[in-house]
Amino acid sequence: MKKLVVSTGAGISKESGVSTFRDADGLWENYPVMDVASASGFRRNPALVHKFYNERRKQLLTVEPNAAHRGLVELEKYFDTYVITQNVDDLHERAGSKNILHLHGELMKIRSMRDERRVYTLTPPDIETSIDTRDKYGDRVRPHIVFFEEAVPNIGPAIKLAEQADIFVVIGTSLVVYPAASLMNYVRRGVPVYYIDPNPSPVPSYVTVIAEPATKGVAHLIDILTKD
Repeated sequence: MKKLVVSTGAGISKESGVSTFRDADGLWENYPVMDVASASGFRRNPALVHKFYNERRKQLLTVEPNAAHRGLVELEKYFDTYVITQNVDDLHERAGSKNILHLHGELMKIRSMRDERRVYTLTPPDIETSIDTRDKYGDRVRPHIVFFEEAVPNIGPAIKLAEQADIFVVIGTSLVVYPAASLMNYVRRGVPVYYIDPNPSPVPSYVTVIAEPATKGVAHLIDILTKD
């Protein structure tokens, strides 16, 4: 079975109603991005950052996976499918994708600031608790998110997946956020590459561009990949 590796960005979740910080200049839900999504912002005001991410979690609970998320699950019938996502939401999981690598962390998780191996998944009641959260060991916790100004720990495994791909697909990204945007460079020569986005950035000539929103683009992709 061929290995299909899919790199997804904010565009795949936008059609579910998930807001992105790029929708407004320097603001994310009316907060300055660097105040709520950077390492320095968390050091300055951890309570504000916890409050912000609790609001994002509550918003996430109101939306559902869309046809693009479900379409990638459909492709698991035909391919050994892996999803590398820049998104911190859990819509790929809720759609049923089996192999998911989160580059930028996971919104519904927090982790200990003393022992990063202690990662906790939040459920709806937890989101309503105090924003000055500590774990059962008494340790302060932080969002399980890769903030601006921090390294991306999962970029190594993501590069390995890109190198192993028999088919590589990029969905819903501007290809300007690094290091995620560099993954296409690690795909082996001759491997088919597809790029789905309604406003695609310039890409090399060997890339097949599907200039459609994620839901329509994934349906188009399924037709292309399964026509035989």
